Amino acid sequence: MTNNRDKAKPEIQVENDRIRVTKYYFSPGAETTFHEHFWDYVVVPQTDGELLLIDESGIETKAELKEGISYYRKAGVRHNVINNGKRDLIFIEIEIKAHTK
Repeated sequence: MTNNRDKAKPEIQVENDRIRVTKYYFSPGAETTFHEHFWDYVVVPQTDGELLLIDESGIETKAELKEGISYYRKAGVRHNVINNGKRDLIFIEIEIKAHTK
């Protein structure tokens, strides 16, 4: 499955042995490409928007983002994330790395 979508632009803001904080910029139609989340994570939308999520089986799901309304997902999510709206979309992703004392 080939497409010519623009790529989302990630900007790592903080990274250490416990967390990674990445700010993502999506132009309309831009995608992350297919990836897997190895750690639990929280997404904090900086803008309103709509995502198109495509899982490893090709199943498509839409999700509404509301500025400032965060959500949490467990590790193991595998998907491509696409800005399905007509405006730029920005969110911050906070990954919680596995940590043992």
